Amino acid sequence: MSEDVVMASGCSGAVEMAIGVLCSEGQNILLPRPGFCLYNTVAGSRNIETRLYNLVAEKNWEVDIEHMESLIDSNTAAILINNPSNPCGSNFTKAHLRAILAVCDRHKIPLISDEIYADMVFSGQVFTPTATLTSTVPILTLGGLAKQWLIPGWRIGWILVNDRNNAFAQVRQGLFALSTLINGPCAPIQAAIPRIFDDVPESYLPALNKQLEAHARILESELGKAPGIEVISPQGAMYVMVKLDLQAFVDIADDADFCHKLKWEENVEILPGECFAYPGTVRLVITPPKDKLHSATERIAAFCRRHHI
Repeated sequence: MSEDVVMASGCSGAVEMAIGVLCSEGQNILLPRPGFCLYNTVAGSRNIETRLYNLVAEKNWEVDIEHMESLIDSNTAAILINNPSNPCGSNFTKAHLRAILAVCDRHKIPLISDEIYADMVFSGQVFTPTATLTSTVPILTLGGLAKQWLIPGWRIGWILVNDRNNAFAQVRQGLFALSTLINGPCAPIQAAIPRIFDDVPESYLPALNKQLEAHARILESELGKAPGIEVISPQGAMYVMVKLDLQAFVDIADDADFCHKLKWEENVEILPGECFAYPGTVRLVITPPKDKLHSATERIAAFCRRHHI
């Protein structure tokens, strides 16, 4: 229904509105670690406390449910998940999403589900919209055009209000009020959305996912040969996370030092895990052309060999 959709200036704008409408100053919100740094920035700008629940690398970045639940108190306003994940490239199973929803249900806490990478999963994986798995937990689902349709500059995002029990009556009013604070996404570009949804061939997304997976496997295969690093096999989205064995390098102090020296020695720029509150790792993007990826992996491998004990 139209009252259940709020347009935003990109999915980043949707993140800002969702956190702003559910959380008040002095409350807390649970965010993933590692996680997209914007969540913490938005919450911090509103004096909302952020509590980071752990994702477990050895379990394809699943949520540590016990740790998540231990962070909840009477001042917890919302839990946020990002699936498929930036930076992890992970994709939660139905069973795992149900476990997260069970936590929300037990504590009567609403969920923000950032699904900007919806349906962008690799072979053997199935994406499940979180809101399809519950009739009791109110959910704000965040999405947009930027990733799946590769048009980030269009700045088209949205919030879908999933609320079967009218728990979000005031939240709806708040979202519409927040959406009027600034000029929203460009109206002519919004008019293109029906054409995009209806006219883009069904073959487009499978072909895109196949290409992204091929790129991810290049990074996984080539970097797997380099000393001192461990690639966590991605399941979707546009990213690969790599764990660093810092003790295996002669003169690398931490992940930021690794990225700094790599940039100046090999002209390859990647992000340190500290950007995502997960030091000891680095994040790579899988979207460059294959020849660029091959060149980058060769340079990273050479860098690792040069600095390895």
